[in-house]
Amino acid sequence: MQQLIRSHRVGDIVTLTLSNPAKRNALSLDVLLALTTAFDDIGRSDARGVILAAEGPVFSAGHNFSEMKGASEADALHLFTVCSQLMQTMHSIPQPIVARVHALATAAGCQLVATCDLAVASESAGFAIPGGKGGLFCHTPLVAVARSLPPKRALEMAMTGDVISAQTALEWGLINEVVADDELEVATLALIERACRGSRESKGIGKMAYYRQIRMNESDAYAFASAVMAEAVVSEVAQEGINAFLEKRPPDFGGR
Repeated sequence: MQQLIRSHRVGDIVTLTLSNPAKRNALSLDVLLALTTAFDDIGRSDARGVILAAEGPVFSAGHNFSEMKGASEADALHLFTVCSQLMQTMHSIPQPIVARVHALATAAGCQLVATCDLAVASESAGFAIPGGKGGLFCHTPLVAVARSLPPKRALEMAMTGDVISAQTALEWGLINEVVADDELEVATLALIERACRGSRESKGIGKMAYYRQIRMNESDAYAFASAVMAEAVVSEVAQEGINAFLEKRPPDFGGR
């Protein structure tokens, strides 16, 4: 059976690579399940960060339409539920996830990039949620995209279906950085290494708290964040960080 995704670890960083270029790295049900398992395994490991990449001429074309043709509503709901579970798993693991986008990311492929905590794209990359041009609006991709972009920009992508360039995606806030095509791997590695600095334990709590508080109103968010921070400040890693700062020395988190 063809390996649809590849996992490769170097040091503290795991790279997951979509590896079905013949199918434009479509997010078929088996790929969605494999990605969910891979992210879940990484979340329970001692890895410090994740790079999500792809091979071939397309980063990901999104869902496989052949799985939708003639599908029952129950089968379609199962497919989109599995996809949604993948996206939520990505937000639930403690490690930072950086997308390394070298080509076109459309529909659920764009959703996948928007779900990553951070993203770097090459100059030749493009992004689209093209359902608005056809007969199936990109409802689930828009969940992730709408949480990355201002409403007018998210709806422009969803309603027009047009491809936006990497530079436009940067200006709108969908990605963090645009680099020359031949600099993509180096730039992505540099970003994930910066994102992994400090205590792994603290970073995991921070990621979890961010995705919870960002959905709350301001008063609830402050109450939640205050409670999380009060609990965190008495932890060993926080106290080590505080002591190191006051003593003007590098902190020693002991791998935590």
